[in-house]
Amino acid sequence: MGGFQNVSQSIIEALQLIVGEENVLYGDETKMEAYSHDEVAEKEYARMPEVVVLAGSTEEVSRIVKLANREKIPVTPRGAGSGLSGGAVPIMGGIVLSTERMNKILEIDTENLIAVLEPGVITNEFNNEVQKEGLFFAGYPMSLEMCFIGGNVAENAGGGRAIKYGVTGRYILGLEVVLPTGDVATFGGKIVKDVTGYNMVQLMVGSEGTLGIFTKIFVKLLPLPKAKIDMMALFEDVQSAINLVPIIMKEMRIIPTGIEFMDRLSLETSCEFLGERKEKYKNAGAFLIIELDGNDPDTVRNECLDIGDLCLDHGAIDAFVAEGPADQEKIWKVRRHVAEAFKAISPVQSLEDIVVPVSRIPELIPELERLSKKHGVFIPCYGHAGDGNLHATIVKRPEDSMAHWKELLPRVLEDLYISTRKLGGTISGEHGIGHKRKRYLPLVLGEAEIEAMKNIKRALDPNNIINPGKIFDIQ
Repeated sequence: MGGFQNVSQSIIEALQLIVGEENVLYGDETKMEAYSHDEVAEKEYARMPEVVVLAGSTEEVSRIVKLANREKIPVTPRGAGSGLSGGAVPIMGGIVLSTERMNKILEIDTENLIAVLEPGVITNEFNNEVQKEGLFFAGYPMSLEMCFIGGNVAENAGGGRAIKYGVTGRYILGLEVVLPTGDVATFGGKIVKDVTGYNMVQLMVGSEGTLGIFTKIFVKLLPLPKAKIDMMALFEDVQSAINLVPIIMKEMRIIPTGIEFMDRLSLETSCEFLGERKEKYKNAGAFLIIELDGNDPDTVRNECLDIGDLCLDHGAIDAFVAEGPADQEKIWKVRRHVAEAFKAISPVQSLEDIVVPVSRIPELIPELERLSKKHGVFIPCYGHAGDGNLHATIVKRPEDSMAHWKELLPRVLEDLYISTRKLGGTISGEHGIGHKRKRYLPLVLGEAEIEAMKNIKRALDPNNIINPGKIFDIQ
Protein backbone atom coordinates (compact mmCIF):
# COMPACT_ATOMS: atom_id res chain seq x y z
CA MET A 1 0.00 0.00 0.00
CA GLY A 2 1.03 3.62 -0.12
CA GLY A 3 2.19 5.87 -2.93
CA PHE A 4 -0.62 8.32 -2.18
CA GLN A 5 -0.26 12.07 -2.44
CA ASN A 6 -1.17 14.53 0.31
CA VAL A 7 -3.99 17.01 -0.13
CA SER A 8 -2.37 20.27 -1.18
CA GLN A 9 -3.79 23.78 -1.12
CA SER A 10 -4.40 23.57 -4.85
CA ILE A 11 -6.47 20.39 -4.31
CA ILE A 12 -8.48 22.18 -1.60
CA GLU A 13 -9.21 24.99 -4.03
CA ALA A 14 -10.22 22.53 -6.76
CA LEU A 15 -12.61 20.78 -4.35
CA GLN A 16 -14.12 24.13 -3.37
CA LEU A 17 -14.79 24.89 -7.02
CA ILE A 18 -16.66 21.59 -7.33
CA VAL A 19 -18.90 21.73 -4.22
CA GLY A 20 -18.58 25.28 -2.88
CA GLU A 21 -16.38 26.59 -0.09
CA GLU A 22 -19.02 25.95 2.58
CA ASN A 23 -18.99 22.22 1.76
CA VAL A 24 -15.25 21.69 2.21
CA LEU A 25 -13.92 21.24 5.75
CA TYR A 26 -10.18 21.43 6.33
CA GLY A 27 -7.66 22.85 8.77
CA ASP A 28 -10.10 22.64 11.71
CA GLU A 29 -9.83 19.40 13.67
CA THR A 30 -12.80 20.38 15.83
CA LYS A 31 -15.09 20.26 12.77
CA MET A 32 -13.39 17.24 11.21
CA GLU A 33 -13.17 15.07 14.34
CA ALA A 34 -16.62 13.56 13.81
CA TYR A 35 -15.42 12.23 10.44
CA SER A 36 -12.33 10.53 11.93
CA HIS A 37 -14.15 7.54 13.43
CA ASP A 38 -17.30 5.47 13.32
CA GLU A 39 -19.01 3.70 16.26
CA VAL A 40 -15.95 1.55 17.01
CA ALA A 41 -14.84 2.83 20.41
CA GLU A 42 -11.11 2.05 20.24
CA LYS A 43 -9.04 5.13 19.41
CA GLU A 44 -6.50 3.13 17.41
CA TYR A 45 -9.09 2.64 14.67
CA ALA A 46 -9.63 6.38 14.20
CA ARG A 47 -7.76 8.65 11.76
CA MET A 48 -8.20 12.33 11.02
CA PRO A 49 -8.99 13.13 7.35
CA GLU A 50 -7.00 15.77 5.52
CA VAL A 51 -10.20 17.24 4.13
CA VAL A 52 -13.93 16.49 4.31
CA VAL A 53 -16.05 17.15 1.21
CA LEU A 54 -19.85 17.20 1.36
CA ALA A 55 -20.97 16.25 -2.15
CA GLY A 56 -24.43 17.23 -3.33
CA SER A 57 -24.92 15.36 -6.60
CA THR A 58 -23.72 12.52 -8.78
CA GLU A 59 -21.85 15.02 -10.96
CA GLU A 60 -19.99 16.41 -7.94
CA VAL A 61 -19.04 12.92 -6.72
CA SER A 62 -17.78 12.05 -10.19
CA ARG A 63 -15.65 15.20 -10.45
CA ILE A 64 -14.19 14.65 -6.97
CA VAL A 65 -13.24 11.05 -7.75
CA LYS A 66 -11.73 11.96 -11.12
CA LEU A 67 -9.62 14.60 -9.41
CA ALA A 68 -8.53 12.18 -6.68
CA ASN A 69 -7.79 9.42 -9.19
CA ARG A 70 -5.67 11.75 -11.29
CA GLU A 71 -3.75 13.06 -8.27
CA LYS A 72 -3.49 9.65 -6.48
CA ILE A 73 -5.35 10.82 -3.37
CA PRO A 74 -7.37 8.28 -1.32
CA VAL A 75 -11.13 8.82 -1.02
CA THR A 76 -13.16 7.35 1.84
CA PRO A 77 -16.94 7.29 1.21
CA ARG A 78 -18.98 8.02 4.33
CA GLY A 79 -22.63 7.86 5.27
CA ALA A 80 -23.79 8.47 8.84
CA GLY A 81 -20.69 6.94 10.42
CA SER A 82 -22.77 4.43 12.38
CA GLY A 83 -20.70 1.42 11.29
CA LEU A 84 -18.91 -1.00 13.60
CA SER A 85 -15.89 -2.02 11.54
CA GLY A 86 -13.97 1.18 10.89
CA GLY A 87 -15.15 1.04 7.29
CA ALA A 88 -15.81 4.79 6.95
CA VAL A 89 -12.54 5.84 8.63
CA PRO A 90 -9.89 7.48 6.38
CA ILE A 91 -6.97 5.35 7.56
CA MET A 92 -4.83 6.54 4.62
CA GLY A 93 -5.78 10.17 5.16
CA GLY A 94 -6.88 12.00 2.04
CA ILE A 95 -10.50 12.92 1.33
CA VAL A 96 -13.58 11.87 3.28
CA LEU A 97 -16.47 12.12 0.83
CA SER A 98 -19.67 12.51 2.82
CA THR A 99 -23.06 11.82 1.25
CA GLU A 100 -25.05 13.61 3.98
CA ARG A 101 -26.25 16.31 1.56
CA MET A 102 -27.55 13.69 -0.88
CA ASN A 103 -30.63 12.97 1.23
CA LYS A 104 -33.63 13.01 -1.09
CA ILE A 105 -36.25 10.33 -1.67
CA LEU A 106 -36.50 10.80 -5.42
CA GLU A 107 -39.52 8.60 -6.08
CA ILE A 108 -41.92 6.18 -4.42
CA ASP A 109 -43.33 4.15 -7.30
CA THR A 110 -46.41 2.46 -5.83
CA GLU A 111 -47.29 0.75 -9.12
CA ASN A 112 -43.98 -1.11 -9.31
CA LEU A 113 -43.40 -1.22 -5.51
CA ILE A 114 -40.00 0.44 -5.89
CA ALA A 115 -38.46 3.52 -4.31
CA VAL A 116 -35.55 5.50 -5.74
CA LEU A 117 -33.47 7.47 -3.27
CA GLU A 118 -30.12 9.08 -2.67
CA PRO A 119 -27.56 7.44 -0.35
CA GLY A 120 -27.83 10.01 2.45
CA VAL A 121 -31.48 9.30 3.26
CA ILE A 122 -31.91 8.17 6.88
CA THR A 123 -33.22 4.62 6.60
CA ASN A 124 -35.73 4.93 9.44
CA GLU A 125 -37.23 8.09 7.92
CA PHE A 126 -37.46 6.36 4.54
CA ASN A 127 -39.27 3.42 6.10
CA ASN A 128 -41.69 5.77 7.88
CA GLU A 129 -42.40 7.57 4.61
CA VAL A 130 -43.22 4.44 2.60
CA GLN A 131 -45.43 3.14 5.41
CA LYS A 132 -47.76 6.04 4.64
CA GLU A 133 -48.37 4.23 1.34
CA GLY A 134 -49.03 0.91 3.09
CA LEU A 135 -45.56 -0.37 2.15
CA PHE A 136 -42.29 -1.11 3.93
CA PHE A 137 -38.61 -1.75 3.29
CA ALA A 138 -38.27 -5.33 4.50
CA GLY A 139 -34.46 -5.20 4.48
CA TYR A 140 -34.40 -2.41 7.06
CA PRO A 141 -31.81 -3.52 9.62
CA MET A 142 -33.69 -2.06 12.62
CA SER A 143 -30.57 -0.08 13.46
CA LEU A 144 -30.21 3.33 15.08
CA GLU A 145 -32.42 6.06 13.67
CA MET A 146 -29.34 7.72 12.19
CA CYS A 147 -28.03 5.17 9.68
CA PHE A 148 -28.14 6.06 5.98
CA ILE A 149 -29.47 3.77 3.25
CA GLY A 150 -26.13 4.09 1.42
CA GLY A 151 -24.28 2.65 4.39
CA ASN A 152 -26.84 -0.14 4.75
CA VAL A 153 -26.24 -1.12 1.12
CA ALA A 154 -22.45 -0.82 1.41
CA GLU A 155 -22.45 -3.18 4.42
CA ASN A 156 -25.35 -5.35 3.20
CA ALA A 157 -26.76 -4.66 6.65
CA GLY A 158 -28.99 -7.16 8.37
CA GLY A 159 -31.05 -7.19 11.52
CA GLY A 160 -33.68 -9.04 13.49
CA ARG A 161 -36.03 -9.50 10.53
CA ALA A 162 -33.50 -11.36 8.39
CA ILE A 163 -34.87 -14.76 9.42
CA LYS A 164 -38.06 -14.13 7.40
CA TYR A 165 -37.24 -11.27 5.06
CA GLY A 166 -33.50 -11.50 4.48
CA VAL A 167 -30.95 -8.68 4.56
CA THR A 168 -30.62 -5.40 2.66
CA GLY A 169 -29.20 -6.89 -0.53
CA ARG A 170 -32.36 -8.85 -1.28
CA TYR A 171 -34.22 -5.57 -1.83
CA ILE A 172 -31.69 -3.63 -3.91
CA LEU A 173 -32.69 -3.83 -7.57
CA GLY A 174 -30.45 -1.15 -8.98
CA LEU A 175 -27.56 1.18 -8.19
CA GLU A 176 -26.12 4.28 -9.77
CA VAL A 177 -22.42 4.12 -8.90
CA VAL A 178 -19.48 6.44 -9.36
CA LEU A 179 -16.67 4.01 -10.12
CA PRO A 180 -13.10 4.55 -8.83
CA THR A 181 -12.16 6.12 -12.17
CA GLY A 182 -14.90 8.72 -11.75
CA ASP A 183 -17.07 7.20 -14.47
CA VAL A 184 -20.79 6.89 -13.67
CA ALA A 185 -22.45 3.50 -14.18
CA THR A 186 -26.02 2.34 -13.59
CA PHE A 187 -26.51 -1.32 -12.78
CA GLY A 188 -30.05 -2.73 -12.68
CA GLY A 189 -33.05 -0.48 -12.08
CA LYS A 190 -36.78 -1.00 -11.68
CA ILE A 191 -36.93 -4.44 -13.26
CA VAL A 192 -37.28 -7.41 -10.93
CA LYS A 193 -35.58 -9.97 -13.20
CA ASP A 194 -32.32 -9.18 -14.98
CA VAL A 195 -29.60 -11.57 -16.19
CA THR A 196 -28.07 -9.18 -18.70
CA GLY A 197 -24.40 -9.69 -17.99
CA TYR A 198 -22.77 -10.03 -14.58
CA ASN A 199 -24.80 -9.32 -11.46
CA MET A 200 -23.00 -6.08 -10.71
CA VAL A 201 -25.68 -4.91 -8.28
CA GLN A 202 -24.95 -7.70 -5.84
CA LEU A 203 -21.21 -7.31 -6.34
CA MET A 204 -21.52 -3.70 -5.21
CA VAL A 205 -23.86 -4.53 -2.31
CA GLY A 206 -21.71 -5.34 0.72
CA SER A 207 -18.49 -4.12 -0.90
CA GLU A 208 -17.95 -1.72 2.02
CA GLY A 209 -17.32 1.32 -0.15
CA THR A 210 -14.24 -0.22 -1.78
CA LEU A 211 -15.54 -0.61 -5.36
CA GLY A 212 -17.46 2.63 -5.90
CA ILE A 213 -19.67 5.30 -4.38
CA PHE A 214 -23.45 4.90 -4.55
CA THR A 215 -25.34 7.98 -5.73
CA LYS A 216 -28.77 6.50 -6.46
CA ILE A 217 -30.42 3.38 -5.01
CA PHE A 218 -33.43 1.42 -6.31
CA VAL A 219 -35.19 -0.32 -3.42
CA LYS A 220 -37.83 -3.03 -3.67
CA LEU A 221 -40.80 -2.50 -1.34
CA LEU A 222 -43.35 -4.92 0.10
CA PRO A 223 -46.93 -4.45 1.29
CA LEU A 224 -46.99 -3.65 5.00
CA PRO A 225 -48.31 -6.62 7.04
CA LYS A 226 -51.62 -5.92 8.73
CA ALA A 227 -50.82 -7.71 11.99
CA LYS A 228 -47.77 -8.03 14.23
CA ILE A 229 -47.38 -9.77 17.58
CA ASP A 230 -44.37 -10.12 19.86
CA MET A 231 -43.81 -12.70 22.55
CA MET A 232 -41.19 -12.95 25.28
CA ALA A 233 -40.26 -16.37 26.62
CA LEU A 234 -38.14 -16.74 29.78
CA PHE A 235 -35.86 -19.72 30.35
CA GLU A 236 -33.85 -20.90 33.35
CA ASP A 237 -30.68 -21.32 31.32
CA VAL A 238 -29.11 -20.27 28.05
CA GLN A 239 -28.98 -23.73 26.53
CA SER A 240 -32.74 -24.31 26.87
CA ALA A 241 -33.46 -21.04 25.08
CA ILE A 242 -30.94 -21.59 22.30
CA ASN A 243 -31.93 -25.23 21.73
CA LEU A 244 -35.46 -24.09 20.96
CA VAL A 245 -34.56 -21.77 18.09
CA PRO A 246 -34.22 -24.37 15.29
CA ILE A 247 -37.14 -26.37 16.74
CA ILE A 248 -39.59 -23.47 16.26
CA MET A 249 -39.09 -23.49 12.50
CA LYS A 250 -38.62 -27.24 12.07
CA GLU A 251 -41.51 -28.56 14.17
CA MET A 252 -43.98 -25.69 13.93
CA ARG A 253 -43.33 -24.98 10.24
CA ILE A 254 -43.60 -21.29 11.10
CA ILE A 255 -41.03 -18.71 10.01
CA PRO A 256 -41.11 -15.91 12.58
CA THR A 257 -40.20 -12.38 11.53
CA GLY A 258 -37.39 -12.55 14.07
CA ILE A 259 -36.08 -14.39 17.12
CA GLU A 260 -33.92 -12.30 19.43
CA PHE A 261 -31.83 -13.76 22.27
CA MET A 262 -30.29 -12.40 25.47
CA ASP A 263 -28.32 -14.23 28.16
CA ARG A 264 -28.62 -13.45 31.89
CA LEU A 265 -25.72 -10.99 31.98
CA SER A 266 -27.13 -9.03 29.04
CA LEU A 267 -30.62 -9.05 30.54
CA GLU A 268 -29.54 -7.88 34.00
CA THR A 269 -27.18 -5.22 32.64
CA SER A 270 -29.84 -3.73 30.38
CA CYS A 271 -32.50 -3.76 33.13
CA GLU A 272 -30.15 -2.02 35.55
CA PHE A 273 -29.22 0.57 32.94
CA LEU A 274 -32.90 1.31 32.25
CA GLY A 275 -33.95 1.24 35.91
CA GLU A 276 -36.30 -1.65 35.15
CA ARG A 277 -37.50 -3.97 37.89
CA LYS A 278 -35.52 -7.20 37.63
CA GLU A 279 -37.86 -9.20 39.85
CA LYS A 280 -39.93 -10.47 36.93
CA TYR A 281 -36.74 -11.84 35.37
CA LYS A 282 -35.09 -13.07 38.57
CA ASN A 283 -35.26 -16.78 37.70
CA ALA A 284 -34.42 -16.28 34.04
CA GLY A 285 -31.01 -17.31 32.72
CA ALA A 286 -31.98 -16.24 29.22
CA PHE A 287 -34.90 -15.02 27.19
CA LEU A 288 -36.17 -15.00 23.63
CA ILE A 289 -38.23 -12.34 21.87
CA ILE A 290 -40.23 -13.92 19.07
CA GLU A 291 -41.88 -11.65 16.53
CA LEU A 292 -44.50 -12.73 14.00
CA ASP A 293 -46.38 -10.80 11.34
CA GLY A 294 -48.90 -11.46 8.59
CA ASN A 295 -52.08 -10.23 6.98
CA ASP A 296 -54.60 -12.19 9.06
CA PRO A 297 -54.60 -11.14 12.75
CA ASP A 298 -56.25 -14.38 13.91
CA THR A 299 -53.68 -16.54 12.11
CA VAL A 300 -50.79 -14.55 13.52
CA ARG A 301 -52.21 -14.73 17.04
CA ASN A 302 -52.82 -18.48 16.83
CA GLU A 303 -49.28 -19.05 15.57
CA CYS A 304 -47.97 -17.00 18.48
CA LEU A 305 -49.97 -19.02 20.99
CA ASP A 306 -48.75 -22.27 19.42
CA ILE A 307 -45.14 -21.12 19.72
CA GLY A 308 -45.84 -20.11 23.33
CA ASP A 309 -47.04 -23.63 24.09
CA LEU A 310 -43.95 -25.05 22.38
CA CYS A 311 -41.73 -22.84 24.57
CA LEU A 312 -43.45 -24.05 27.73
CA ASP A 313 -43.16 -27.67 26.58
CA HIS A 314 -39.39 -27.14 26.12
CA GLY A 315 -38.60 -25.68 29.50
CA ALA A 316 -39.68 -22.06 29.37
CA ILE A 317 -40.49 -20.58 32.77
CA ASP A 318 -43.12 -18.32 31.27
CA ALA A 319 -44.21 -16.71 28.00
CA PHE A 320 -45.82 -13.30 27.58
CA VAL A 321 -47.72 -12.15 24.50
CA ALA A 322 -47.61 -8.47 23.53
CA GLU A 323 -50.18 -7.42 20.95
CA GLY A 324 -50.34 -3.65 21.39
CA PRO A 325 -47.59 -1.07 20.80
CA ALA A 326 -47.20 -0.30 24.53
CA ASP A 327 -46.66 -3.93 25.52
CA GLN A 328 -44.40 -4.52 22.52
CA GLU A 329 -42.25 -1.55 23.54
CA LYS A 330 -41.83 -3.02 27.04
CA ILE A 331 -40.51 -6.25 25.53
CA TRP A 332 -38.18 -4.62 23.01
CA LYS A 333 -36.86 -1.87 25.26
CA VAL A 334 -34.60 -4.19 27.25
CA ARG A 335 -33.18 -5.83 24.11
CA ARG A 336 -32.71 -2.56 22.24
CA HIS A 337 -30.61 -0.95 24.97
CA VAL A 338 -28.28 -3.81 25.82
CA ALA A 339 -25.30 -2.53 23.81
CA GLU A 340 -25.67 0.94 25.29
CA ALA A 341 -25.90 -0.59 28.79
CA PHE A 342 -22.61 -2.44 28.44
CA LYS A 343 -20.90 0.69 27.13
CA ALA A 344 -22.09 2.56 30.21
CA ILE A 345 -20.51 0.14 32.68
CA SER A 346 -17.47 -0.83 30.62
CA PRO A 347 -16.71 1.32 27.58
CA VAL A 348 -13.70 -0.86 26.71
CA GLN A 349 -15.10 -3.80 24.76
CA SER A 350 -15.14 -5.44 21.35
CA LEU A 351 -18.61 -5.84 19.86
CA GLU A 352 -18.58 -8.82 17.49
CA ASP A 353 -21.25 -10.27 15.21
CA ILE A 354 -20.25 -13.84 14.55
CA VAL A 355 -22.66 -16.00 12.58
CA VAL A 356 -23.16 -19.77 12.34
CA PRO A 357 -25.77 -22.02 10.71
CA VAL A 358 -28.94 -21.90 12.82
CA SER A 359 -28.66 -25.60 13.70
CA ARG A 360 -25.20 -25.01 15.22
CA ILE A 361 -26.26 -22.23 17.62
CA PRO A 362 -26.67 -24.68 20.54
CA GLU A 363 -23.00 -25.64 20.13
CA LEU A 364 -21.80 -22.03 20.02
CA ILE A 365 -22.95 -20.94 23.47
CA PRO A 366 -20.87 -23.50 25.46
CA GLU A 367 -17.87 -22.50 23.34
CA LEU A 368 -18.31 -18.86 24.33
CA GLU A 369 -18.46 -19.90 27.99
CA ARG A 370 -15.25 -21.90 27.55
CA LEU A 371 -13.44 -18.96 25.97
CA SER A 372 -14.67 -16.64 28.71
CA LYS A 373 -13.14 -18.86 31.38
CA LYS A 374 -9.96 -19.53 29.41
CA HIS A 375 -9.14 -15.85 28.89
CA GLY A 376 -10.72 -14.37 32.01
CA VAL A 377 -13.04 -11.96 30.23
CA PHE A 378 -16.78 -11.35 30.15
CA ILE A 379 -18.42 -12.47 26.91
CA PRO A 380 -22.12 -11.59 27.21
CA CYS A 381 -24.16 -12.77 24.28
CA TYR A 382 -27.27 -11.43 22.62
CA GLY A 383 -28.53 -10.93 19.09
CA HIS A 384 -30.45 -12.41 16.19
CA ALA A 385 -30.68 -16.06 17.16
CA GLY A 386 -33.20 -16.82 14.43
CA ASP A 387 -30.58 -16.37 11.69
CA GLY A 388 -27.54 -17.57 13.64
CA ASN A 389 -26.07 -14.07 14.05
CA LEU A 390 -25.06 -13.36 17.66
CA HIS A 391 -23.32 -10.38 19.22
CA ALA A 392 -20.66 -12.00 21.37
CA THR A 393 -19.24 -8.94 23.11
CA ILE A 394 -15.82 -9.25 24.70
CA VAL A 395 -15.82 -6.90 27.69
CA LYS A 396 -12.73 -5.79 29.63
CA ARG A 397 -12.82 -6.52 33.35
CA PRO A 398 -12.55 -3.25 35.33
CA GLU A 399 -9.59 -4.54 37.34
CA ASP A 400 -7.50 -5.37 34.25
CA SER A 401 -5.01 -2.81 32.91
CA MET A 402 -5.28 -1.43 29.39
CA ALA A 403 -1.89 -2.94 28.56
CA HIS A 404 -3.17 -6.37 29.55
CA TRP A 405 -6.39 -5.83 27.56
CA LYS A 406 -4.57 -4.86 24.38
CA GLU A 407 -2.36 -7.91 24.64
CA LEU A 408 -5.26 -10.22 25.44
CA LEU A 409 -7.95 -9.11 22.98
CA PRO A 410 -6.28 -10.36 19.75
CA ARG A 411 -5.89 -13.83 21.30
CA VAL A 412 -9.54 -13.91 22.37
CA LEU A 413 -10.71 -12.78 18.95
CA GLU A 414 -8.57 -15.35 17.17
CA ASP A 415 -9.94 -18.15 19.35
CA LEU A 416 -13.48 -16.85 18.91
CA TYR A 417 -13.20 -16.71 15.13
CA ILE A 418 -11.56 -20.13 14.86
CA SER A 419 -14.29 -21.66 17.01
CA THR A 420 -16.94 -20.00 14.86
CA ARG A 421 -15.32 -21.27 11.67
CA LYS A 422 -15.25 -24.84 13.02
CA LEU A 423 -19.04 -24.61 13.41
CA GLY A 424 -19.42 -23.64 9.76
CA GLY A 425 -19.69 -19.93 10.52
CA THR A 426 -17.76 -16.77 9.81
CA ILE A 427 -16.56 -13.61 11.52
CA SER A 428 -19.22 -11.09 10.50
CA GLY A 429 -22.90 -11.41 9.69
CA GLU A 430 -23.76 -7.73 9.40
CA HIS A 431 -21.06 -5.32 10.65
CA GLY A 432 -18.49 -6.01 7.94
CA ILE A 433 -14.70 -6.35 7.91
CA GLY A 434 -13.50 -2.76 7.44
CA HIS A 435 -10.06 -2.42 8.94
CA LYS A 436 -11.09 -3.69 12.39
CA ARG A 437 -11.28 -7.35 11.32
CA LYS A 438 -9.13 -7.55 8.19
CA ARG A 439 -6.19 -9.20 9.99
CA TYR A 440 -8.51 -12.12 10.85
CA LEU A 441 -9.92 -12.64 7.34
CA PRO A 442 -7.45 -15.49 6.52
CA LEU A 443 -8.90 -17.44 9.46
CA VAL A 444 -12.18 -17.91 7.58
CA LEU A 445 -11.30 -17.42 3.89
CA GLY A 446 -8.69 -19.25 1.86
CA GLU A 447 -5.98 -17.69 -0.27
CA ALA A 448 -7.91 -18.34 -3.48
CA GLU A 449 -11.04 -16.57 -2.20
CA ILE A 450 -9.12 -13.54 -0.94
CA GLU A 451 -7.05 -13.27 -4.13
CA ALA A 452 -10.22 -13.37 -6.26
CA MET A 453 -11.57 -10.41 -4.28
CA LYS A 454 -8.30 -8.54 -4.65
CA ASN A 455 -8.37 -9.08 -8.41
CA ILE A 456 -11.85 -7.52 -8.59
CA LYS A 457 -10.60 -4.55 -6.58
CA ARG A 458 -7.53 -4.14 -8.82
CA ALA A 459 -9.64 -4.30 -11.98
CA LEU A 460 -12.15 -1.66 -10.88
CA ASP A 461 -9.77 0.52 -8.88
CA PRO A 462 -6.33 0.32 -10.53
CA ASN A 463 -4.95 3.19 -8.42
CA ASN A 464 -6.46 1.78 -5.19
CA ILE A 465 -7.89 5.15 -4.18
CA ILE A 466 -11.43 4.23 -3.07
CA ASN A 467 -11.44 3.27 0.62
CA PRO A 468 -7.97 1.68 0.56
CA GLY A 469 -6.89 -0.52 3.44
CA LYS A 470 -10.33 -1.97 4.08
CA ILE A 471 -11.21 -5.70 4.01
CA PHE A 472 -7.63 -6.55 2.87
CA ASP A 473 -4.42 -4.77 1.92
CA ILE A 474 -3.24 -4.41 -1.66
CA GLN A 475 0.43 -3.73 -2.28
